[in-house]
Amino acid sequence: MSEKNPESALHLPESLPEVAELTAQLVSIESTDPGTFEADVETFIKHWIFENCTFELAGSTYPLIQEVEALPGRKCLRATIPNVNCGVSKDVSCPPSDLTFICHMDTVTDGDGWSPKTPAFAPVYKDGLLYGRGSCDMKGGLACALLAFRDACQAVARTGVLPQKSLSAVFTVDEEADMRGVERVIAADWVGEKGWVLDAEPTNNRIRGSHKGRTWFKITVNGITAHASTPWEGADAIAAMAIVINEIRTSVGSLPTHPELGRSTVTFGQVMGGYQPYVVPDKAELWIDMRLVPPAHTASAEKIVQAALLKAETQIPGVHVHYDITGNRSPVVLPAESELLATLRSCAEACKTPADLDIFTGYTDTAVIASTCGNPECLSYGPGELERAHKPNEYVPVVDLERVYHVFKELTTRVLQKQ
Repeated sequence: MSEKNPESALHLPESLPEVAELTAQLVSIESTDPGTFEADVETFIKHWIFENCTFELAGSTYPLIQEVEALPGRKCLRATIPNVNCGVSKDVSCPPSDLTFICHMDTVTDGDGWSPKTPAFAPVYKDGLLYGRGSCDMKGGLACALLAFRDACQAVARTGVLPQKSLSAVFTVDEEADMRGVERVIAADWVGEKGWVLDAEPTNNRIRGSHKGRTWFKITVNGITAHASTPWEGADAIAAMAIVINEIRTSVGSLPTHPELGRSTVTFGQVMGGYQPYVVPDKAELWIDMRLVPPAHTASAEKIVQAALLKAETQIPGVHVHYDITGNRSPVVLPAESELLATLRSCAEACKTPADLDIFTGYTDTAVIASTCGNPECLSYGPGELERAHKPNEYVPVVDLERVYHVFKELTTRVLQKQ
């Protein structure tokens, strides 16, 4: 069940930093995908922004709030401090901001294996760690972004003038599934080819920008059933699929490597087929995950699959093989001259927590924005360790929450001071 009153579920000492308390409140609101989804946490965030970030200038109320429905009952949320030009026009449909924090509200399901001492949706603090589903991926990062955004709102309110540069906080749905939330955000023009975009995924105190591509295939082999005592009267779909698997594995393994991203990989994540050991199988299905690095891309992966299917049909007469591309995400290579990278590194150093550059092994909302919009200024930087994500007894170190919050605050301060 989704927790309607976050504070009733907290098992925390009174002396925790504000960012840890907010993280715990967010964790206690279940937003599993699939499961309860994000409606309750989106409502909480919207109310939190209203209560903690609202200010008035020249008869107008800020920040500007927008919502778009990405899926039935599942809305993305945007809060914006517009620049002086957009603010004067009072246009709630302001273009992409100069800096956008983007955070997904969904988590993976709780799953099995949780200790009774650290339940998934009743956050527990122990030995410097905050436990709970989503604490690391990525409600801790979301809390850091929310507090930095609040501080920015308060700073603008004190000046009495809208800034020259704009700032947004965007909260998406469906990141843990098909990423239709960020796709809807792009369609709504909340982000685009310009502007800095930063997500708060767990990054092990590193700044991450480059991503392997992610291409998914579903392959289906149709054969001819027969009794196992007379297999020549049939066409073995599983034998054909074995040829497909072997050919694809060999071909992907021979693809060129990339100096930053390494080598392309393939995972045969799920295979189904057959009925009984004494029946020649007439159908087999396979789902494939390819992680591709330049110069490889989906078109070259498709050629590999086509060649494997042709070989299977040639070697096993009577089978027919076809495929579908079920996911297509392009590789992202961060340019060395990225302004956001230089500024974020400088902010981390100013906070006495320098951060190295690394790749991101997964695919994130910012990767979708970078590849879809051609935006070179998209990065990941957030609290926690990527290795803790999606696992039972997930946790985030509280010192990480404080570190990232201070870096985010430094970043927003610099952006809003720009002329």
